[in-house]
Amino acid sequence: MPLNQPSNQIKLTNVSVVRLKKGGKRFEVACYKNKVLEYRTGVETDLDNVIQINNVFTNVSKGEVAPKDILQKCFKSEDLDKIIKEILEKGQLQVSDKERTHQIDSIYREIATMVAEKCVNPETKRPYTVTMIEKAMSELHLSVNVNRNTKSQVLEVIKQLQEKKIIPIARAQMRLRITTPIKEKKVKEKLTPLISNIEDENYGDAYELICTIDPGQFRTINELLQSNTNGKGQLELLSLSDITR
Repeated sequence: MPLNQPSNQIKLTNVSVVRLKKGGKRFEVACYKNKVLEYRTGVETDLDNVIQINNVFTNVSKGEVAPKDILQKCFKSEDLDKIIKEILEKGQLQVSDKERTHQIDSIYREIATMVAEKCVNPETKRPYTVTMIEKAMSELHLSVNVNRNTKSQVLEVIKQLQEKKIIPIARAQMRLRITTPIKEKKVKEKLTPLISNIEDENYGDAYELICTIDPGQFRTINELLQSNTNGKGQLELLSLSDITR
């Protein structure tokens, strides 16, 4: 006669797990891996499509369900949906060693690609290849974090490459065309400190300025332009990088 399965055990197979440690205890949620990523980016909002079972576990692989008194003690709540959302948002998605290695390699390549797209050699104004950036990154001995925003890691890589002078590197300049009503040409005085280089300017029916800027100044320039021209100023991106041809 088969033994009855304990009421606090639920056997699950072929699942991904999000794990969160809180109050000295480990809590896990059984979920669909791709849906977790979509949930965290806001693409998926329906919790039922993210989790495989509406419950919180202390160990998914063993089917051990977290007791209500432990949930209350650690989360100050027994509301499963609320607790599950916290685990999904703050916990770590558990993956196999093979998956993690592939994930790290993929993110490493993505970071190198983004650095190559955003930067140039300031001495030649020419871009680096992705392979050259990867080689420079290897000299930094950086650890890629699969749970961190890729963009923030890209900025950190650029900063460290500059500080440690692994290679001469600088953010590529944006090339812009700025147009304002002729009576608003005084705006130029406010724009000048934000501009790296003025290529050309023209005073006709309107004031037109072609220039290059550091990408970090784009938002400030746009806000200044709109607030000082009653929304009549125009900002056109001509190219993303200042590259010697």
